Amino acid sequence: MSRKIDFSIGEYYHIYSRGVDKRLIFMEDHDYFRFNALLYVCNSTNLVDIADHFLKKKSFVELFEIDRGNTLVDIGAYCSMPNHFHILVREKIPSGITKFMRKLLTAYALYFNIKNNRTGTLFESRFKAKYVDTDKYLKYLFAYIHLNPVKIIDPHWKENGIIDRDGAKKYLKEYIFSSYLDYKGVSRFQSKILNTKVFPDYFIKTADFDTFINDWLLFNKEN
Repeated sequence: MSRKIDFSIGEYYHIYSRGVDKRLIFMEDHDYFRFNALLYVCNSTNLVDIADHFLKKKSFVELFEIDRGNTLVDIGAYCSMPNHFHILVREKIPSGITKFMRKLLTAYALYFNIKNNRTGTLFESRFKAKYVDTDKYLKYLFAYIHLNPVKIIDPHWKENGIIDRDGAKKYLKEYIFSSYLDYKGVSRFQSKILNTKVFPDYFIKTADFDTFINDWLLFNKEN
């Protein structure tokens, strides 16, 4: 199936995909860590083989010390959920997004199938992509992507408003499988996944991001 979108250098895109038949694609923390590591390692114009890394039983932290060389895309935000994921990217070189996503999905599906003794397609069709055509939409995506985990504890918050805002904030601070903590100023090895310098300076200070997220947490049906 062809994708009705053309990727252009310097433009921003919302990339997402979910498991076939809405199945779980992340079943334990190790799966999330593996996918996050692949977000970093697969974003390279070079062929990076991580099989030897795991054969030597090296840590995920050490994976982020690999010299990737030139990258295919710039990643501004991401979030991994039980049966899907979201990535905000900027096309950096011709076909960069396509090459990156092909490497990422192939590498993760291979790992997942071997680990779970399964065969067949893991992801639903090809990855989906939406062109970010306005500044308003681009800024909105930083809220949409980072607030996705709230659905795990409050599935209908978008329709009904958040029942427990303090609980939602606490959950987001503890959810380590997105770039939320990076924008909160937490120092961690996963921060290397991002290249925020090529995205607009919406959040010059951590307080700017806090205010932005708090405003969205106040969202309810009447707004």
